[in-house]
Amino acid sequence: MPASRARGLLYALAGAAIGAVAARTAYAAFTRSRPADLSGRWTRKNHRGEPITLLEGPAFVAGSGAAAALTPGLPPRVRAAALLAGVGSGALGAYDDLYGTASSKGFKGHLSALTRGEVTSGAVKILGIGATGLGAAALVSQGPVDTLVNGAAIAGSANLANLFDLRPGRAIKVSLLTGGPLLALTLLRGSPAAAALAAVPLGAAAALLPADLGERAMLGDAGANALGALLGLAAVTKLGKPGRYALLGTVVALTAAAEKVSFTKVIAGNPVLNRIDMLGRRPADSV
Repeated sequence: MPASRARGLLYALAGAAIGAVAARTAYAAFTRSRPADLSGRWTRKNHRGEPITLLEGPAFVAGSGAAAALTPGLPPRVRAAALLAGVGSGALGAYDDLYGTASSKGFKGHLSALTRGEVTSGAVKILGIGATGLGAAALVSQGPVDTLVNGAAIAGSANLANLFDLRPGRAIKVSLLTGGPLLALTLLRGSPAAAALAAVPLGAAAALLPADLGERAMLGDAGANALGALLGLAAVTKLGKPGRYALLGTVVALTAAAEKVSFTKVIAGNPVLNRIDMLGRRPADSV
């Protein structure tokens, strides 16, 4: 095995392990003091109408942030970009988790409200994640055009991941199915820093998957936004120009489709996607 691949594998294992341990430790700490508190500010009703904690989201942000700070092999600018993208988008998502309302929904709804002079929590989150995405992109890009494309891809990925967080484990499964091949690509190409960067969110997310599938917790905006932003950053850091444009186009297309089509209905109507979506979950009619 070439030295670069060996380093990449070691860095990826370190990033995934640190992310996993830190995320699980944070989740245990956040939920230990209030295991039976299902009426607090971090509690919402899930798709069954049952109370569920959103503290999985802050746990993911803490775990991935710790891994971004401590994982070996990340250049200073890439490390700073990961912290800005993950912690920044996570904090903005947490703001929407705590103070968001249902008066406006979706990307279009929040921007429409903004044109009427109504500043919703969702609009604050969208604009804020756009800013943190551009800031992170500026640290890893070459030139203004690169920064704009990469920043849009990072911010768009953060928003798209949140659109999948509607059923137990779905957002994390999507991240593993998309981030896994990206991680494999970085290892095959012998890119140690890119491998470490891709492994950080995957390790933290995988460690929280059992609680998510067990319907004890969910990522919420905080966790899903951070997860998407970090995977978007890992992708734009490694992909060439055609790949980055393809990523941005895919993110824009899926986001636009979500305004018109229910992802849940599409997944339920496809036998393969539905089987993956239900893997590890309680049956739909289970109470």
